[in-house]
Amino acid sequence: MGDNLVAERIRETSMVDHAYILLKQKGDPMLYTDLMKQIAEIKGFTQEEINRYISQLYTDINIDGRFICVGRGLWGLKQWYPTEMSTDSAITAHLKDSIEEDEEIFEDVEGIDLDEEELDPDLDEFVDENYEEDFVEGMDSVDDDDL
Repeated sequence: MGDNLVAERIRETSMVDHAYILLKQKGDPMLYTDLMKQIAEIKGFTQEEINRYISQLYTDINIDGRFICVGRGLWGLKQWYPTEMSTDSAITAHLKDSIEEDEEIFEDVEGIDLDEEELDPDLDEFVDENYEEDFVEGMDSVDDDDL
């Protein structure tokens, strides 16, 4: 009988509440995709159910005041950050780690030395030297009501 109560409680607990519990237990921000994977495992979702609920969880986390996005799909609990800390400050606190990870990725390809002369000349047709200028001119013709 106890197992049935636990299973029922898991089933009836919302995904966003599971996300809160997981983050609180871990004590560190988590990637959204990892949160979804763990919640799917806890709730026993099929792949079809994951596909159906993935956007719902993202929406719920976004509008729930207990969570804060700290960058690149990384979510934490707002209570971990001082109230005077803005979202930008919270992101900056975790951005250094992301930059270091990116640098490690680029270190793996240090031996590759690309010279402009070695690049495919056929790709030049895709480069629009005047893109920024054309964009600004195009925006001049857009009314505020169109935005």
